Amino acid sequence: MELKSILAGLEDLKIKGNIENTEVKTIVDNSEKIKEGDMFVAIDGFTEDGHKYIPDAIKKGAKVIMAQADKVTREMVKDLPDDVIFILAPDTRHAVSICACNFYKNPSRKLRLIGVTGTKGKTTTTFMIKSLLEKEGLKVGLIGTICTYIGNKNLGDNDRTTPEGLELQELLRKMVDEGCDVAVMEVSSQSLKLGRVDGCEFEIGVFTNFAKDHISPKEHPSMEDYFNSKVKLFKMCKYGYINSDDIFANKLPALAPNCKFETYGIDNPASLLAKDITVTNSNVDFKVKLGNKNQRVKTGIPGRFSVYNSLAAISVASRFGVSAEDIIDALLSVRVPGRSELVDNKAELAIMIDYAHTPESLENILKTVKTYTLGKVICVFGCGGDRDTGKRPLMGEIATTLADHTIITSDNPRSEKPEDIVSQIEKGAKKTKGSYECIVDRKEAMKKAIKMANKKDLVLIAGKGHELTQEINGKKYPFDEREIIKEIIDESIIM
Repeated sequence: MELKSILAGLEDLKIKGNIENTEVKTIVDNSEKIKEGDMFVAIDGFTEDGHKYIPDAIKKGAKVIMAQADKVTREMVKDLPDDVIFILAPDTRHAVSICACNFYKNPSRKLRLIGVTGTKGKTTTTFMIKSLLEKEGLKVGLIGTICTYIGNKNLGDNDRTTPEGLELQELLRKMVDEGCDVAVMEVSSQSLKLGRVDGCEFEIGVFTNFAKDHISPKEHPSMEDYFNSKVKLFKMCKYGYINSDDIFANKLPALAPNCKFETYGIDNPASLLAKDITVTNSNVDFKVKLGNKNQRVKTGIPGRFSVYNSLAAISVASRFGVSAEDIIDALLSVRVPGRSELVDNKAELAIMIDYAHTPESLENILKTVKTYTLGKVICVFGCGGDRDTGKRPLMGEIATTLADHTIITSDNPRSEKPEDIVSQIEKGAKKTKGSYECIVDRKEAMKKAIKMANKKDLVLIAGKGHELTQEINGKKYPFDEREIIKEIIDESIIM
């Protein structure tokens, strides 16, 4: 593509060299991927400053270098070859996203793009929206924490909630090329702050909720910065759907006046209001107005939070004209891999897989399931190897305090001995009077928990969620907990 076209829309650039009739093969922000004729964009990252790799990029054949004006030193550019075009931009994170939009021919303009932001609920809400819109016959792409989908095709696990600008635009281009009508994506506060979605044209934004999280030197220095980052999404949207029960969400209309807002909620007046909520250990159902009629809606993801996520998805679906019948049908069948995921089984037991792998997330899911489980909550969990060891006793204490019975087991031990990890978790369990046992083999631990349970109980298998493998000593072995649950149930029925 012509360099001039790639730079379209960028302001305050300083350019050394002639950009007329200059062709660029591709845009790269990692010097290791540079090939002859590429454009290299130097970005100052959290662990590495890309500007120090400018000489390497030139040696590998980069013909265009873009750098951030306040990061360039004379040393970096003193020996620039005459045939290399050098561009200074005020902010290369913003610039690379705009360049990517141009290079991939602005794919967001050819899709109906939906962004979902909030502290919690992004993943579940995006999957719900995808299921609802597919009922309308639309082909939907999804980008989020777990993975990326183009229609029914899973492109694999993601490293982060929202990809970097170059990867994001490439994915959106694939969606366009493969016939997607809609793309729904989780939009993290970090991605908004760092300009990853700059240049995207969103039709709809969804705000799920806002709570204290992601406050650290490498993320957001304050709650104000965290919230203001999320506000940016709605300045890019035509329509916004927000949770009327969240005080921060209610600030958005004044902060993004060009976005047309509607609300959904449970406790406060809203455009879409849920009533008569019933929560069990296998589902949640509630009344909501669909079209001109109050309808009973049920979803197989239990918990009060599921009502909010369902309302957000229904709000979006209604703008697309999805019928009440299709909304009811889609919500009943939707499942989100590893997020409060109930696994259907012949024994009709409530067996939930959840990705909870931190003290906070384990505490949250246990507190949630305790509110609606009539019988016992049986928790199976472990901690990953080669990761934060300090959280292990904390999670042992949380689990044995909140669950009726806990089975401490292995997760992804990686290079560590699983017995050692289990022992460290048990130190926290010993501080409580809770009922627990240790079974290092994860499959055996799952089997014990399932055999203990009756239909009033809930078995929570926490930690691995959507993962399909178990990593031991540098090798990944197949470990799909859904399939293992099916095997255990089948064996129990036969016996």
